[in-house]
Amino acid sequence: MLAGAVMGAAAVQGLHAQAKPVYTVTETDVRDVDAYTKEYVPAAQALTKKGGGTLLAASLKVTAMIGTAPKRVAITRWDSLEAAQATYNSADYQALQKIAEKYATLRRYAVEGAQ
Repeated sequence: MLAGAVMGAAAVQGLHAQAKPVYTVTETDVRDVDAYTKEYVPAAQALTKKGGGTLLAASLKVTAMIGTAPKRVAITRWDSLEAAQATYNSADYQALQKIAEKYATLRRYAVEGAQ
């Protein structure tokens, strides 16, 4: 029985090792930078962290290389697409999203990581 438990634990670790991270990219066209930065950003970062996300980059300094750059971009790493979706679909985040929409237009998508 102990051998079965050890084999099961090893299999679970193997599955976790195979899981690829997911990155969400949020492109934001901010209309009111001060209000957006004060009312939305700190609360969004707290909910993201609570949901297991790690903010990798966020800036109003976005340089267009092809096409038109949004005014702000944020990139967040998640252990899974499900974790990202659970956070963004939560009642707390949905309420916060309404605040963001007063000051900005957002577009968000998820990208599977290479590793």
